[in-house]
Order: sequence, then C-alpha cells, then structure tokens
Amino acid sequence: MKKPIQIFQAQAEHEKYAQAISDLIFEASQAKDSGLAQRSPEYILKKMLEGKAVIALATNNEIAGFVYIDTWQQGAFVATSGLIVNPAYRGLGLATELKKEAFLLARKLFPQAKIFGLTTSEAVMKINHDLGYRNASYDELTTDDGFWKGCESCVNYEILKNNNRNECLCTGMIFTPEE
Repeated sequence: MKKPIQIFQAQAEHEKYAQAISDLIFEASQAKDSGLAQRSPEYILKKMLEGKAVIALATNNEIAGFVYIDTWQQGAFVATSGLIVNPAYRGLGLATELKKEAFLLARKLFPQAKIFGLTTSEAVMKINHDLGYRNASYDELTTDDGFWKGCESCVNYEILKNNNRNECLCTGMIFTPEE
C-alpha cells in the first residue's frame, strides 16, 4: 500500500508544482504575523533544479508541502526557508518531516555550515529546537545583504527596516555544527 504522502528531494520533474507552491506561500504570507516572504515560481523552480528543495506529494499528485535551502556567505550559512504545508494536509506532522529532510539535506550538502532560520511560528520553533537549533540574535545570522533582501516581500519588513535589521517579529534560530 502506498503512503498517502511521499517526501522527495525536489528535481526538474517537479517543475509543474512551482506555481502551486508559490501560490501557497503567497496565501500564507498575507497573514500579518506570518513572517513568510513571498517566492516566485521561477525562484522555487531554481531551488528544485539546484537540488536544494524538498517536496511532499499526496498520492493524488497534489502538492502537500515544500521547503528549500539557500546558502549565504560562500556556504558558511545555510537557511531553511519557505516551509509551507497545504492546508488540506495540516495536522499530520508534515511540517516536521519536511523541516527534518531539509535539515538533513543542508547537513549533507554543507556539513560545516551554520544552519539558520527566521520564524514567527511556535510550531517551527519547536521543530527547530528538536533538530538542535537554539535561539539567536540577528547579529549571529548571516550578514549577507541578499538574505535580508528576501525579507522585503514580508508584510513585516518595515519593522525589520526600522530596527536596522536587528530585530523583527521573527525569532532567529541557528544550528552550529560544532556546538
């Protein structure tokens, strides 16, 4: 019997899901407290083609969830970002499985990198904590302007900007391999 949801490292064959994933992220990003930055279908496809994304598909081939990784400062930092679970598949522990697979992918591809994320979600904070992350101040995270530029599409960006990139509604979390 097939599992109702299967998780894969995303590849070119998953290109057809890029728009649906972008739409799910957009819908979730509209909540004032989401802290979720929008991502274009082109950006999502790029992550798939780079082998830096994890996708969950239901047996009916519907997108169940997605997450990707990005590298910063020549691979010294890796962010797991864009975690989204289709509302039809929430409550099944899928976010935990996706985040865990993205974490393992990041560790495999960039074993020496610090893995970090920003989130407003209590559930994601718990998942991160269980994976070995700790809370971190923003100055412990990447200084790469490209990462912070990604926050511009978040509904809370003005808060970040007004605080000189030192604080926002998101909690910074980091996993340091040597800790």
